[in-house]
Formats: sequence, structure tokens, C-alpha cells
Amino acid sequence: MINIVQFGAGRIGKIHASNVAQNPRAQLRYVVDIDEASAKALATAHGAEVTDTQTALADADVDAVIIASSTDTHTPLIEAACRAGKDIFCEKPVDLDSAKAAKVLKLVEETGVKLLVAFNRRFDPSFAALKSDIGIGRIGKVEQVIITSRDPGPPPAEYIKVSGGLFRDMMIHDFDMARWLLGEEPTEVYAAASCLVDPAIGELGDVDTAAVTLKTKSGAVCHITNSRRAVYGYDQRIEVFGSRGMLRAANRTDTTVELSNEQGVIGDKPMFFFLERYAAAYRVELDHFIDCLEAGTALLADGEDGLRSLLLADAAAKSAETGLPVKL
Repeated sequence: MINIVQFGAGRIGKIHASNVAQNPRAQLRYVVDIDEASAKALATAHGAEVTDTQTALADADVDAVIIASSTDTHTPLIEAACRAGKDIFCEKPVDLDSAKAAKVLKLVEETGVKLLVAFNRRFDPSFAALKSDIGIGRIGKVEQVIITSRDPGPPPAEYIKVSGGLFRDMMIHDFDMARWLLGEEPTEVYAAASCLVDPAIGELGDVDTAAVTLKTKSGAVCHITNSRRAVYGYDQRIEVFGSRGMLRAANRTDTTVELSNEQGVIGDKPMFFFLERYAAAYRVELDHFIDCLEAGTALLADGEDGLRSLLLADAAAKSAETGLPVKL
């Protein structure tokens, strides 16, 4: 039984806590959050205790931590967990500052703890099957990757203020997918971005509409599009084109039922948002983390993956600001 302390009792924290509670190999021991009421409600729901960071990490029976708190807490909590010898499951990004992320990853390496950076899309059954098909050569050499990622609506201004911006907050998932599917590191980044959805986002110095092109040393390219508005639902699609064909992962819908009549063909919209769309991925992600703790095997997404995606986000932000490609 893996005993876990979770930091963060918000929206994503509720998902992780529920998955821990339902997993027969794990137990939620403590919940820590600056909002006492939220911490108590989540702990009570899953038979855990509310405590503080120092007490939780000092408990010798605690094996691992889940960091689902705000981004500004990630590196301090990773450092504290490393010094306490606890393995770590951390939401993205490791930090908004790539230098701080690189520094804390050195401590992760020195202490030998495991750090899973929760790029949940790698664990989505459809995307994982697509990656497997690439690996066995079903489409030959990868030449183009096209990633579409659009939210159903923009987040509130309060979130934008602390998010780190679209490239570090939203597109970082797509940078990780790009690296994973291309199978090699991008060496050039070009980004174009605008504020077309919500003027308040622009007033805060961020963008809500962006397109990024990545190019690798071998010449393979990846195109990523992001928008903070998709009136039809959460738009998550991937195409990978290779020398022998193409693989495609389409949007998920609540049902596959279609109505066909003289007016046309009508089906369900894509699932509304990430909590629904990636529900299975979150469960698989936790299982993988526990597997790696029990067997000592390598993690599918580690600190290095977190840092490299953050560096791509930095490059994209610079390119969007200057209008020039950025070499890596």
C-alpha cells in the first residue's frame, strides 16, 4: 500500500484524490491546502487527515506526494519532498521559471527520488495507442505532426494573472506531446499569437490564440494550434503523417450516436473540458506512478521532460514577441 500526502484540494486535486481513494494499491493519508475548508472537505470524503507540510513530510509511513497545488508552490514542495525522501507526482509545469526548474531537478537527481511530471495526455488510451503504432513503424518515418488543442472558453482574469501565459500554462501539454510523438528534439521554434477571444487577457499581457511551428534537426515539423475558445467543446485532435501513411486520434464524444436525415448528419459535441476528456488518462497516470514505485522502473514523463517542454514554451513566447524564429 502506497501512502500518499496530497498538496492541493482544488479542481485537479479532487480528481487525483478520488483516483487515489479508488486505487487498491494506494491510500490518501493527508491533505494539505491553505484553504482549510477545502482541505477538510476533501480529506473527509476520502478518509484522510488534514495537516501541514512539515508534519506530513515527517511521517515515515508516507511514501509519496502528489503536488496539485498552485504552480508557485511546485518547486518549494518538490525540494521539501526530496529532502524528506518522498517520491513525487507533480502537476505541470515544474515552475514558470526554467532556471528554477533546472535547479530543483538537480536536487531530484542528487536525492534519487522519483519525479513524475503529470503530462496526462501521454496516458490517454487513444494517444498512447497512436504512439505505440508510431513505435512499431506503421506509418514509417514521422515527417509531420499536427496538434489541435482548444479550450471551450477562456479562464477568468484571476487565473490568467498567475498562469504564466498561454505557452507555459496551456500549450506546454502540446509541447510535451510534440516531443513525444516526433521522437526527437525540436531545434527551431516559430510562434504567432494574438488576443482575439477576451480583451481582458490582452490587458494582462497574455494571448488567447496561437500557432507554433517546431522543426527538428532531421527536418520533421510539428504544427500546434491553441485557442481559449471553441464553442463546440474541448477540441483535442492529433494527426501524425509519415512516409508510409498517417495516424489520427479524433475528439472524444459522450456517445457515438449520429442522427442522419434530410437536414444532414448530427452527432454529439466533443466532451466539454479536460476533466471529462482525460478522466481515463488521470487514472492510468496514477497506476503508472504506483507501478514505477513498486517495481523501480522508469517513469514515462520525468523532470527532464518537464524542463524541455518549459524551454520550448520560453522559446515560443520569445518568438511571438519578436516575430522571429528561435533556434534551440
